[in-house]
Amino acid sequence: HALASNEKTVSSWAVTPPGSLSYWHYTSHCTSCHLCISACPTHVLQPSFFEFGLNGIFQPKMDFKTNYCNFDCVICSQVCPTGAIQPQKKEEKQRIQTGISVFVKNICIVVEKHTTCGACSEHCPTKAVEMVPYLDNLRVPQVDAKICVGCGACEHACPTKPEKAIF
Repeated sequence: HALASNEKTVSSWAVTPPGSLSYWHYTSHCTSCHLCISACPTHVLQPSFFEFGLNGIFQPKMDFKTNYCNFDCVICSQVCPTGAIQPQKKEEKQRIQTGISVFVKNICIVVEKHTTCGACSEHCPTKAVEMVPYLDNLRVPQVDAKICVGCGACEHACPTKPEKAIF
């Protein structure tokens, strides 16, 4: 989604929880009660600061540096009292695309250290991250945007530091 001209300060990487319908629906309905943060078993939901703008301070965001969104979990949608996160069944949630993973080849340890990896592919619940031939017998990730749900499992598993080769 393109941001309105009065929302240019909003970070492009702030991700709302699955079931939030849209950035605007979420930020206009969320009261920052943090029930979803407290209930989240993987703690991927964390308070934001200015990622949602000044009016969205402390609204929960998906923080993939902390963890990933469990593919089978719908707890946040069950505890949200305002409808900012709409109730959903597991099967519905598994089809919601909150984002699409991006691979940065030059910082991947396969390329940088000429060694095998594949942690991102192994942890992807939809198999959207496939390892494809790179050099010699090495393989690098390739993201299928059609089936990536943006759960962050690949980013969480990626061993590169400080930045992740896939996010």
